[in-house]
Amino acid sequence: MTFALTPAASRVTMTQIVMPIHTNGAGGVMFGGVIMQWIDVCAGVAAMRHAAGAVVTASIDRLDFLSPIHLGDVVILQAQVNYAAHTSIEVGCRVETEDPRTRTRRSTTKAYLTFVAVDAKGRPRAVPALELESEEDRRRFQRAEERRRDRLRAAGREAPASK
Repeated sequence: MTFALTPAASRVTMTQIVMPIHTNGAGGVMFGGVIMQWIDVCAGVAAMRHAAGAVVTASIDRLDFLSPIHLGDVVILQAQVNYAAHTSIEVGCRVETEDPRTRTRRSTTKAYLTFVAVDAKGRPRAVPALELESEEDRRRFQRAEERRRDRLRAAGREAPASK
């Protein structure tokens, strides 16, 4: 069986509920580190789906906390692959809360993470190209490519020319 390696094929939705252990105790606001962990797991699964195997987190490009998450909130994390290079994969992750009574959602956090696919010995390995289906896929891919160039430039390296 062959799977198309589209952004949609990598999509992950993860749902959590904020328990007392996840909060700072002062006002019942969720710890930022806990939501960072949930984002890393959700995005990591999307990257693993695309890479068909193990990945490691290489960087978090952006992590924006837009509004607080509170005790008892239902948290919905959605991630998908935006870009694939030779061994690296960029995943975007959106986080929302949902009020279980009204079913209204509120955007709380967004992040871009880069993962590197690794083999059994922990060495980087090649990943398949990403198949872009829609204008939205192409827009996300282009923006991710720009972020990658900026990351490489900041690290003193240049990105290879696009094909």
